[in-house]
Amino acid sequence: QVQLVESGGGLVQAGGSLRLSCAASGRSFSTYRMGWFRQAPGQEREFVATISQSGSIIYYKDTVKGRFTISRDNAKNTVYLQMNSLKPEDAGVYYCAATQRLSRDTGTNEFDYWGQGTQVTVSS
Repeated sequence: QVQLVESGGGLVQAGGSLRLSCAASGRSFSTYRMGWFRQAPGQEREFVATISQSGSIIYYKDTVKGRFTISRDNAKNTVYLQMNSLKPEDAGVYYCAATQRLSRDTGTNEFDYWGQGTQVTVSS
């Protein structure tokens, strides 16, 4: 199993930047595909980005491409989400997730381990 703890959320003006971190504890972090998801009030949790075990395969939600960057440091058991040019519609609780499934699906059902989330608020 893996335990996930997110940090780095906060309040930022539109156009600003935040860097989220997700620290993993437990065994074999490098065997997990990692993902970031977000959930706005009253909405479903949605996929934002995912990175493969080695970091060589990355997918993004279309609306964050070019603005967000997912990365990982397997030596530090940490995955990051650099968010630039933030928009009010990017606001929500951001969750880190992990999976060892072989699928490359980006649905929430594909991820078995979740953090508690970190709040991102973007003021206009």
